[in-house]
Amino acid sequence: MWYRFGLLFLLLAACTSEPQFQKIEGLTQGTTFHITYWSEVPVNTKAIEAEVGKVLEDIDKNLSNYRKDSTIELFNANTSTSPQDVGDEIVTLVRVSQTVSQLSQGCFDLTVKPIFELWGFNTDELKIPAQDVIQKTLDQVGMSKLEVVDDTHLQKKQANVTVDVSAVAQGYSVGKISDVLEQFSVENYMVEIGGELKTHGHKPGGQAWVIAVEKPLPGERSIHKVISMPKDKSMSVMTSGTYRHYFDANGQRYSHILDARTGKPVTHNLVAVTVLHENPTIADAWSTALLCLGYQDGLNLANSEKINAIFIRQQDSELLETQSDALRVNNTLTIQ
Repeated sequence: MWYRFGLLFLLLAACTSEPQFQKIEGLTQGTTFHITYWSEVPVNTKAIEAEVGKVLEDIDKNLSNYRKDSTIELFNANTSTSPQDVGDEIVTLVRVSQTVSQLSQGCFDLTVKPIFELWGFNTDELKIPAQDVIQKTLDQVGMSKLEVVDDTHLQKKQANVTVDVSAVAQGYSVGKISDVLEQFSVENYMVEIGGELKTHGHKPGGQAWVIAVEKPLPGERSIHKVISMPKDKSMSVMTSGTYRHYFDANGQRYSHILDARTGKPVTHNLVAVTVLHENPTIADAWSTALLCLGYQDGLNLANSEKINAIFIRQQDSELLETQSDALRVNNTLTIQ
């Protein structure tokens, strides 16, 4: 799916005289994107904008589950259990996801697409499926049913397996756009797609890029945390949340975050997880996986894997925040 329902990150920009920020904005993957950059040397801004558009279009042709002609949907429609050529992008995303799926004990899973559709989250025609229907649909789910053959080929071990890479696609896209800027010798930038972002370098006056993290509350847009990003290296900020895409029925809230092991929305009180990592694809995968696991299991895994993460639970009207061990001792980030 091309939905991304994490927290919104806002660029807090200070006024500056020179050099000037360059900006590229638009729509992609069912959401908005914003690119802000500046360079100490002259760069071809028109060529950068053209290449950004080309890269986003190529990603859409490969990864979109809403295009029947996309590479991923052609793979899904093909019931062959022989190796299929899907290109290196999809294989890269599957490899990252296999690792995260295994470490999360299957909670995170790219083959959960039929469960997502069963609950109606793909069309917003939301409903509660019968348990026997859920159980039957779960027969199609499992990363073990998908095999990486080589750098460009995937193989289904079961003919009806389908793949949805949306849990990592926006992070991957952020990384690809960052690569474009660096290819044009841009060393100072902020790339954001649907609230998921990556920064490198600093602002023209030498100040750090400053990112505001939104409070994870439905219908509210206010700042929960402010993060000063490192100026000497890349850093990605990715958030998954349960509070944007959900429905209520019979006194129960059903989130779009699905546990692939049960085929049901998560029911714990963990409402958002923010992950900070140099690689935006990895950060994207982990933010979803840790949220899926819930507070205690997610925190334990983040600590064991040394992941920089912020966990936010909702207890009645109160938001409770916990930082992973790695983040608490990380001296390259300032969080207020």
